[in-house]
Amino acid sequence: MAVLEKKDTAALKEILPQVTVPIVADVHFHFQRALEAIDAGVHKIRLNPGNINDREQVIKVIDACRERSLPIRVGVNEGSIVERKDKQKRMKELGGVFGENKYGHMLAIMITKLEEYLDIFYERNFYDICISAKSIDPMVVVAAYAEISKRFDHPLHLGVTHAGPKETGTIRSIAPLSHLLLSGIGDTIRISYANDPIYEVQDGLELLYCLQLRERKGAELIACPTCGRIQVDLFKMVQDVRKKLDAQITLPIKVAVMGCVVNGPGEAEGADVAIFAGDRRGIIYVQGEKVANIPEEEILDRLLLECRQFEDKVKRGEAKLGEKKVDILPPDPLGELGSGWEKIRLQKLGIGLTVIQ
Repeated sequence: MAVLEKKDTAALKEILPQVTVPIVADVHFHFQRALEAIDAGVHKIRLNPGNINDREQVIKVIDACRERSLPIRVGVNEGSIVERKDKQKRMKELGGVFGENKYGHMLAIMITKLEEYLDIFYERNFYDICISAKSIDPMVVVAAYAEISKRFDHPLHLGVTHAGPKETGTIRSIAPLSHLLLSGIGDTIRISYANDPIYEVQDGLELLYCLQLRERKGAELIACPTCGRIQVDLFKMVQDVRKKLDAQITLPIKVAVMGCVVNGPGEAEGADVAIFAGDRRGIIYVQGEKVANIPEEEILDRLLLECRQFEDKVKRGEAKLGEKKVDILPPDPLGELGSGWEKIRLQKLGIGLTVIQ
């Protein structure tokens, strides 16, 4: 939570008793806000070397955090260190070190700032520190954290700052964070959008789930893309299914929503519960066994029912996640989904409907 003014730290006293997650006070311009946030009971302080750099003020915050056993995150954002005091000796030295690096100048500034700032912490024997070095440029983010991880023995908080709207910020954030996390770099993450922060949390969790860095909670939904074979409103169906699953399923059941019977069986092979939709109908499978053939208007309710029943079986120990009983075979469209192998054969022979190659 950003605490720019005294009213913000005053609000912490009202907010903290109502939440069950740790709250970090993001202090921007005045060290006194950090002291007030500590008194209010926050769980962590974030200081920006580009904005709070008075030595005595920093020491006061360090000592207050030590007294409460609170960690401090030191965040050097590209946007807040643009002074670029490039005449400093240490920066020149680092500039030489990074001379062949495309982003060497920015890396030199970031590491210089960190070294200067952390020296104050070390002199006070304070080591409960987390570091972040964010940039708007994903490539700078990768380069900065790679270098910082070699030089500082502290947890790293990953993120891309000013990533933009969710529509483009998703890729801008996920690309560098995935690379760093898969390289073993990073301990906490922040995805930043110019949007409702709930999407930041959702996408951050999904990233950790996909990289198997956190055990999934709730259903995992997979769905096919669009193609000419789709005969139902797949987009609406997927969103409806997602909302229902989010609200009612707690175990990491893999649910597949497929718009046809051609690729559906193969793509949903590993799903616990799968629906293959066709011409105004749908076929539901549970771990490879067909359990229902229903009209389109009943798909959502029946799929959710099968998910809940399967979840109950898992909780009772009668089934295991990801354990299919039989291979999913493509259903015969004749009678199942209404297209019919005979119709397909006639189309190939040029009889009846026009064949689209």
